[in-house]
Amino acid sequence: MSMPQAQDFLDESTALHALLAPLDDGAFGQATTFKAWTFDDVLRHLHYWNWMAWLQLNDESVLVAQMDAIARAGGMRPVEAAHVDDAGGQALLALWIAQAEATAKAYDSADPKARLKWVGPDMSARSSITARLMETWAHGQEIYDQLGVVRQNADRIRNIVVLGINTFGWTFKNRKLDIPETMPNVVLTAPSGEVWTYGEAGGPDRIEGPAEEFCQVVTQTRNVADTSLVVTGPIATQWMGFAQCFAGKPETPPAPGIRKTLEI
Repeated sequence: MSMPQAQDFLDESTALHALLAPLDDGAFGQATTFKAWTFDDVLRHLHYWNWMAWLQLNDESVLVAQMDAIARAGGMRPVEAAHVDDAGGQALLALWIAQAEATAKAYDSADPKARLKWVGPDMSARSSITARLMETWAHGQEIYDQLGVVRQNADRIRNIVVLGINTFGWTFKNRKLDIPETMPNVVLTAPSGEVWTYGEAGGPDRIEGPAEEFCQVVTQTRNVADTSLVVTGPIATQWMGFAQCFAGKPETPPAPGIRKTLEI
């Protein structure tokens, strides 16, 4: 048994590794436009939660102990840094990619439907590794942006599109708003040129454009105003104004013009 999402997660991690591999240690200390996180901050975060995902399959007792450690520390950032002894630069990059490979290998042979303990409600193994792909892609965006590199996406981002679609209702519920009865018709062009469609056609609400830009909006790495997405109808407009495919409290998307590829 194998999960394609595990390979997709590994491929996205490998692409980010290739981007960072040529950099000297000093470059990892530069701040990005995501909460001023540095490249080191991003890698520590990704590394720790990739390890936590590995623990879901391999040692639930350590997983629970780590959740307690985060609660005692008052947040995840100190625990993420302590996990790698504050390593940074190329040393941290090596730790991160090794863990990503180990996590991908563990999930490749896991039962996709297996229920796994997590910080919030239990989740399926497929959902867990898909979340790791989404996080890697989303946090990778601030690094690509900071380096002035336009990422060449692959159709594996369909996993993130599906997350965005599946969290339509939750995005409203999370903000204590009524969930619209009908999801907008979503028509996206994949990196390969394939067209992916969701929802029912013919209604007043529609979102159309590049799949990667839809992913950027639902992961809040871009304001919808900074994309070429064509958004029609009140529900579609409201959704794209605060879409959020990741768990946690409601987050505010970046203001227009803040998150973008820098001109180097």
